[in-house]
Amino acid sequence: MAFAVFSCPPRRPALTRAEIGLLLAVAALLALALFGPVLPASEHQHAFADQRALWGIPCALDVLSNLPFAIAGLWGLVVLRRVGPGVLDATSRALATLFVVGLLCTAGGSMLYHWQPQDSGLLWDRLGMVLPFAGLLGLAAHRVSERAGWATAGVVLLAGPLAVVWWSHSGNLLPWAVVQLGGMLVVLALACLPRRDGALALHLGAVIALYALAKLLEAADHAVFDATSHGVSGHSLKHVLAAAAAWPVLSALAALRHRGAAQVTVSGQNGAHTVGVARRSRA
Repeated sequence: MAFAVFSCPPRRPALTRAEIGLLLAVAALLALALFGPVLPASEHQHAFADQRALWGIPCALDVLSNLPFAIAGLWGLVVLRRVGPGVLDATSRALATLFVVGLLCTAGGSMLYHWQPQDSGLLWDRLGMVLPFAGLLGLAAHRVSERAGWATAGVVLLAGPLAVVWWSHSGNLLPWAVVQLGGMLVVLALACLPRRDGALALHLGAVIALYALAKLLEAADHAVFDATSHGVSGHSLKHVLAAAAAWPVLSALAALRHRGAAQVTVSGQNGAHTVGVARRSRA
């Protein structure tokens, strides 16, 4: 008599309390975006304080102040390339790559929009911002678990474009505000949790502080322009501070690069010593 042996597939670990909390937070934000009150965009959303042209570039400082995003994105790609295999896990590397590529997309979309501020350009500006949001929230959630990092980034990559498209068709800005500001609240909550071993040592508090200051400068666009005797506007400074919010991510990656180089050096020294011992024993 032949007996068939059936192997059951391994069961996935149950959700942790932190994962359940993250899931509930996402569900609450989704409910707010779908059923919350309509939030119309400001009638003056394209009326930025600094309209000066420079070198033939309209709204020059609002355009050129996006260059720090591009610089940060390019530097991030270089740093990631130099982080050796085994130093950074595959999930963190993918999410960090999404983040730094998103910085480049943010620079391009925002420069395009500020060159000629209008709704069509603002759509591409916001779509570009979805990518670094997804990468950052994924890295923040990765401190809870690997699957939380992937799931959170995936939700943002899906919800972000849908919110932007919904705004462009209905004029309701609430879903986009939930993605942007609600996402930062999620990062703030995740910053209060202990970091899981293996997750990127990312200072989320610094990211939130810099981004919050950037949003304050954005709201005070005209006030800052007047306070500086028309030297620089709040919106131009907002771009610089928002790009600076990428620094904690980039510095964490750079620290990994140095750690990887140190490991290679130590390994090489140990290897040379071993070879030397073997040669002496053969002699």
